[in-house]
Amino acid sequence: MAHDRTLPPNAPHSDVEDIKRRSDYLRGTLEESLEDVITGSISHDDNRLMKFHGSYMQDDRDLRNERHRQKLEPAYQFMVRIRAAGGIVTPEQWLAIDGLSRQYASGSIRLTTRQSIQLHGILKWNMKQSIREINDVLLTTLAACGDVNRNVMCNPNPDQSEVHAEVYEWSKRLSEHLSPRTTAYHEIWLDGEKVLDSQENNGEVEPIYGPVYLPRKFKIGVAVPPSNDVDVFSQDLGLIAIYKDNRLLGFNIAVGGGMGMTYGDTKTYPQLGRVIGFCTPEQVIDVAEKTVMIQRDYGNRSVRKYARFKYTIDDRGIEWFVNELHARLGWKLEQARPYEFEHNGDRYGWVKGSNGKWHFTLFIQNGRVQDDGDNLLLTGLREIAKIHTGDFRLSANQNLIIGNVTSQKKRKIEALASQYGLTDGMHYSALRRSSMACVALPTCGLAMAESERYLPVLLEKIESILSENGLTEDSIVIRMTGCPNGCARPGLGEIAFIGKAPGKYNLYLGAGFSGDRLNKLYKENIDENEILSTLRPMIGRYAEERLKGEHFGDFVIRTGYVKAVSSGTDFHE
Repeated sequence: MAHDRTLPPNAPHSDVEDIKRRSDYLRGTLEESLEDVITGSISHDDNRLMKFHGSYMQDDRDLRNERHRQKLEPAYQFMVRIRAAGGIVTPEQWLAIDGLSRQYASGSIRLTTRQSIQLHGILKWNMKQSIREINDVLLTTLAACGDVNRNVMCNPNPDQSEVHAEVYEWSKRLSEHLSPRTTAYHEIWLDGEKVLDSQENNGEVEPIYGPVYLPRKFKIGVAVPPSNDVDVFSQDLGLIAIYKDNRLLGFNIAVGGGMGMTYGDTKTYPQLGRVIGFCTPEQVIDVAEKTVMIQRDYGNRSVRKYARFKYTIDDRGIEWFVNELHARLGWKLEQARPYEFEHNGDRYGWVKGSNGKWHFTLFIQNGRVQDDGDNLLLTGLREIAKIHTGDFRLSANQNLIIGNVTSQKKRKIEALASQYGLTDGMHYSALRRSSMACVALPTCGLAMAESERYLPVLLEKIESILSENGLTEDSIVIRMTGCPNGCARPGLGEIAFIGKAPGKYNLYLGAGFSGDRLNKLYKENIDENEILSTLRPMIGRYAEERLKGEHFGDFVIRTGYVKAVSSGTDFHE
């Protein structure tokens, strides 16, 4: 299906483009808004700029109607997102985040699907202190949101530590190279010295982004086969590590992936990245920079829902992009190297790495780290961080790896994990261990339906159907989001639910188990009863008729429930 999203060169820019252009490199009137004690909110324009600084203004939607009835302003609060390339933080950094979560935020830590950390519920009066304390432990919120390159993901697979260590270093270098250069962040949050006449620095303030940054967000993920845990084909720029004998040879380059879409507009769709070639490790930063700059120059700045990189490529063609990239590089990518993906999940429990140290992968349901009844997850991780000398690794599946544990510390950490109920999740079904959900209600302003709070309830009922059919240990990739923006990468779920209205979801089926095929709409706007009545006979057939080693996503295509979708341009057909 062809889609025409192209606009004439003189088409008016969106209001967000004007906000960025007037902002003096992301300053706007943020300082004045933060000092306004009359309201817990900030202005619309400043909230747009706040995203670049790593935060969104939200309000508690559970309280919205009652506060309106009492003639009070909404319960405004801020989500702060902490960026850490590859999702690796030290025990000291984890303890600082834990302290912030309890002192200023909602008392919990949220691990995101991009290996970032979110703190919810921070009041405006506490924002500056929170961000300063985050920076004090050498972390940052800059560019965790906004129209820039976001957190660079990479595979934290603990049983390939030597390759991972090198991939992680390149991920950090990519993240640092593509970070905004404006001094506004340090001025506003860290009391840095103000830089005058910043608009007159001949464009050198932002040598990569320019004064209006990108048309939309940009995402980079690095996968290390055979694991596609970062869903590399969902990224604007995906890098597939090619290695031999534990030596990194380079990266295959995939471009133009992305999960978000807009209901009712068939010109929007999730898309898979396409592999266009190979480069050496030393070339990868050049490739990433030039790719970002192509999107800067050609992305749609008039209609934001058409502004993602996938549409820039789809509207002009992959050959156009490759030619433009080669022209800017001054050299050509090599032919892509062979690779194979086998799965996209995490390995739970203890694994001994090639460096002789141990790694313990915890199951964190939907990434929410909190104390809940007898499950003292937040407290347990705090106590472990106090004695741990390795690192904490956030997985792309919202789980947590206690990494690089010495043999001497392993027994102590095992004892603490047991004491506080920290678990590898192996007592849960394989379905639950393969599940992901976005935050959605009550804090996300875009959510149309529940996600994080509801998926565990729905999973329990689907698990009963699996148990009836002897499929408890069969892994099926399941995703849920409260809206079609794609934060939990629902387009790559073998079973996916995307919120349509309170209690109602669109059901999608048929994605590839290793993240190389999109799913397709099967039923629209259905409630829990219809979800279960739809899945029950389907799961029964799967148990009886599946071929040896056949994944659920492949089965529903082979048996005709949905058609295979290898490109987003066919998603709505």
